[in-house]
Amino acid sequence: MSRYLIPRLDALEAYVPGEQPRDKKYIKLNTNESPYPPSPSVIEAVTRAELEDMRLYSDPECAALKAALAREYNVKPENVFVSNGSDETLSFFFAAYCGNEVPVWCPEISYGFYPVYAKYYGAPYAAVPMEDDLSIDYRRFLGVGGNVVLANPNAPTGIALPVSQLREIAESIPDHMLCIDEAYVDFGAESALPLIRDLPNVLIVQTYSKSRSMAGARLGFAFGQPEVIADLEKLKYSFNPYNVNRVTKICGEAALKDGAYFRDCCAKIMREREYLTGELKTLGGEMTPSLANFVFVRFPGFDGAEILAKLKARGVLVRRFNIPRIKDWLRITVGSRSECETLVAELKEILGGAK
Repeated sequence: MSRYLIPRLDALEAYVPGEQPRDKKYIKLNTNESPYPPSPSVIEAVTRAELEDMRLYSDPECAALKAALAREYNVKPENVFVSNGSDETLSFFFAAYCGNEVPVWCPEISYGFYPVYAKYYGAPYAAVPMEDDLSIDYRRFLGVGGNVVLANPNAPTGIALPVSQLREIAESIPDHMLCIDEAYVDFGAESALPLIRDLPNVLIVQTYSKSRSMAGARLGFAFGQPEVIADLEKLKYSFNPYNVNRVTKICGEAALKDGAYFRDCCAKIMREREYLTGELKTLGGEMTPSLANFVFVRFPGFDGAEILAKLKARGVLVRRFNIPRIKDWLRITVGSRSECETLVAELKEILGGAK
């Protein structure tokens, strides 16, 4: 780092994204991408004319996309915020509501960007202990006296809290915000979207990256009461009014037209998750009850880092987090049936067969 970097940022431990090696072709089950392409409408929307129009700035209001999202989710456009990926929404949330003396409370094991953003914006960060089975006891967040950020389903465990418990948390901190990160909600969990109807301190964050097969497009969206959305818009216009490019917006609108395709892809991933869970159990795997597009598994008696390395050597990438409590756990994206079958076959050899 240069000697000019301010001390607070010099001490920052940056978020580490999933590995993206280029040395050979891998089965990528490490970054929770969809095994299926975007919907046909998305592909058809990217016409030559639209590409030629990239010479023009995008609409900073994202009016057409907001209107389409509002129709899809039965809210009003003023309840919708659109961003360059859900990570940008989360960044704006931390910038708007966390910092100085206002703390943020998160589960001790969750999405790695939360503590990074807290440090980036100078917010006191409280990691709330989780249960022995890696579940979250929502009562630990009641009346905490600060903002709360929860991934629901949680990452990397995939465990989801019921909306009734999320409501209790929000109602217990009326002077602070509850941000619910629903990146994986479309794979079997219940969305907390109804909470924004009567709770002014709730922000629901979602993304096109997972269930709509558009991770590379970088498109996120969020729902909240108009005053909260106005806060985020103020920050956006103070940072980058053109945060979502023209082609991405067009693709985002088009994706919403293919509801049947979207639902079919989600259903297939949930079926493959069930298949993969069953196969991993036959190998002696212990798993959390995931409602995401990944499974979280460990094999008692085996070293997680060693399994990770051996899978990579065999052309299969999965994710491991170097955190003492979960160092032997692996997060495995649910891929296509053939990808899952290859993973299982390689694991059988690595583990020495089913137990």
